[in-house]
Amino acid sequence: MMKRDVTRLLGEQSRYWIGVVSASHVKLGVLGGFAQLCHGKSGPLKRMSPNDWLIYYSPRTDLAKGEALQAFTSIGQVADERVYEYQMSESFVPFRRNIRYIPCQEVKIADLLEKLSFTRGNRNWGYSFRYGHFEIGREDFLTIAGAMLGDADYITKYT
Repeated sequence: MMKRDVTRLLGEQSRYWIGVVSASHVKLGVLGGFAQLCHGKSGPLKRMSPNDWLIYYSPRTDLAKGEALQAFTSIGQVADERVYEYQMSESFVPFRRNIRYIPCQEVKIADLLEKLSFTRGNRNWGYSFRYGHFEIGREDFLTIAGAMLGDADYITKYT
């Protein structure tokens, strides 16, 4: 199947998002089938719709003292309409959203810097990631997904 066929199968209504989260927190979300962004704020999750796609970028292995990673670490599709609170502790009740994650490999962003519209030719490419959540175009999504899945056609199994 050619790239344009994959694009057609993803649907015209789907949007594509990057979430910025440490790799250790990404693993918790993948295991639990949820997304949690921007220190638990609801806004980023509410901007997404069912069948949208989320790719996590992890600047570090752990939030506080983790090692530099700078990699895309997971990919999944928004499962439903629900944005909900989840009590993690007495003082921390973040918002979450259900995500259907698919198996993938970690991909260093350095390998894709010149292929993505939001990083190509940009010395300060990390600027886009500072807000913790942003929308990307379909072509950028397909480029990242193709690298993470070994083949962008693989994603058609999940649409």
